Amino acid sequence: MELLALSGFAAAFAGSGTPTTTDWVRFAILAVGATVHIQLTQRQEERRRSRTRTVLIDLIAVWVFPAVLVLPATLVVLVVVLIRLQRWFTARRPAHNFVFSSISHSLAAALAHLTYISLGPQDWHTLSGWDSLREFLLIIVAALVYEGVQVLYVGGILALSSPNPTIRTVLGSKADNLLEAITTGLGVMTAVLLVTMPPTVAIMAVVTVVFNRLAELDQLQDDVVTDPKTGLLNMRGWTEAAERALGRISRSGGTLAMLMIDLDHFKWINDTFGHPAGDDVLMSVAEVLGEVTRPSDIVGRFGGEEFLVLLPDTDTAAAGLAAERVRSTIAGLRIDTTDKRGGQTTITGRTTSIGVAVYPDHASTLEGLLQAADEAVYTAKENGRNQVRFAPVGDAA
Repeated sequence: MELLALSGFAAAFAGSGTPTTTDWVRFAILAVGATVHIQLTQRQEERRRSRTRTVLIDLIAVWVFPAVLVLPATLVVLVVVLIRLQRWFTARRPAHNFVFSSISHSLAAALAHLTYISLGPQDWHTLSGWDSLREFLLIIVAALVYEGVQVLYVGGILALSSPNPTIRTVLGSKADNLLEAITTGLGVMTAVLLVTMPPTVAIMAVVTVVFNRLAELDQLQDDVVTDPKTGLLNMRGWTEAAERALGRISRSGGTLAMLMIDLDHFKWINDTFGHPAGDDVLMSVAEVLGEVTRPSDIVGRFGGEEFLVLLPDTDTAAAGLAAERVRSTIAGLRIDTTDKRGGQTTITGRTTSIGVAVYPDHASTLEGLLQAADEAVYTAKENGRNQVRFAPVGDAA
């Protein structure tokens, strides 16, 4: 991939002219701004990196993307190189990984610049009316290329090298990618300031320091309600979201269903293949639950090998279909993992026992629904496992 990237750099550099004095001044402003940002947020960045186990969304687009829009390709790549050299001290990554990610940033910036220049941008000082709209669309295209190249270059390698890749571990979460989009947007603002009022770029240095802090706080808040092993909501996060959903349903007079999903004979997996294999099974099931449920459904890890899914606006019949879809999908999983000696192996044929409780038929409170669904899970296990069982209808709790 690194050798392939050379052709991308060659294409970008081929049409790059000799930097002018203005280009060098703009380069210096971006380099100073990026340096201030990196040095003032070094400890925050170290903490962010130590807490994440998935793709880390760096915040350097604030300084790289304006270079894409206003500098020649050679200086664009030089901006990335200067930033990445400073990042080395906080990256805490193996050298080959760091070099690879640095090349991905450089290649994405170079190809985005090549795309932008090829589309024929205009002088920003003379823009008016429809011309400004056209220029805005060109910037969006360049941003899509900038993000897309990184996704294909880094995400593709992660998907190929991981024994059990998931969307979250390869591409990051929705919050991660929203953060990247916002950072790129700030980069556009930096570019506008750099062209129209260069001294005001100092404001963006302050903004990025504050933004970095906000990103860390957001990550801390997410950690509080997220299960680190699966990326799903933990019981605290799930309970808070479920209580809100139940409150809305009770006010509107609707129905709601809860699925409690228990993986059958999970201890056997840990004993036979080792705990890393068990973790791979949990992550695969978590990914499947995200795929077979609706965006409005609330998915969480109950603990151990148990998961919870809350299905708003779902009646008994729909809940049964949803539970059966989950059961059959998990049963069809082929999970590539490792055995106790580190050899490659595949786990198949994993079954689940699923208990279903429906509001208001089985209970009127979240605690009551949990108890009813748990009772139904035990019924499923006592009757042979690998099946869906509904809670008995009784006095609503």
